[in-house]
Amino acid sequence: MNFDLEILEFIQTYLRNDVFDAVMPLITKLGDRGIVWIICSVLLLLFPGTRKAGAAAAASLILEALCCNVILKPLAARPRPYHVTAEIQLLIPPLSDYSFPSGHTGAAFAVASALFFMKNRLWIPALILSVLIGFTRLYLYVHYPSDVLAGALLGILSGWIGSMLVKKLDRKSGYLPSQD
Repeated sequence: MNFDLEILEFIQTYLRNDVFDAVMPLITKLGDRGIVWIICSVLLLLFPGTRKAGAAAAASLILEALCCNVILKPLAARPRPYHVTAEIQLLIPPLSDYSFPSGHTGAAFAVASALFFMKNRLWIPALILSVLIGFTRLYLYVHYPSDVLAGALLGILSGWIGSMLVKKLDRKSGYLPSQD
């Protein structure tokens, strides 16, 4: 955990500024409750050409949320960094759940990787937003770097499983229309 705190302290010492203080809470808010990713999944589901990608994104979100919020967070029960370093001035309200892994990062990477594995070009902007959201969690001092890394890995795994599940169901049922 020392390495985790050293990275957080580096960010606070060398990267913290008024512009980022204003922007980072806005970017992280995009990941709140996975709403931007849920909207993305629903929009993709609406159109026949992107329906498989939308189904994979939705499946990956469900899988990531269950693994992260139902299993791993309560199991690890890791306090957030601002509980360890009390002198940090938070830019967002304190959170009530545990720190490990980062659900914001996990959901973001779940959708980005599902889009990648489904060969949907939207994976590129999704990945950029995923990285930004992950960084905001560090900047805002609400997650350790290892939380964000674990969230990203969980998200990638969830995206892969979600996409494989959709591909397997499609081969069996032929229900979903073909991809772009």
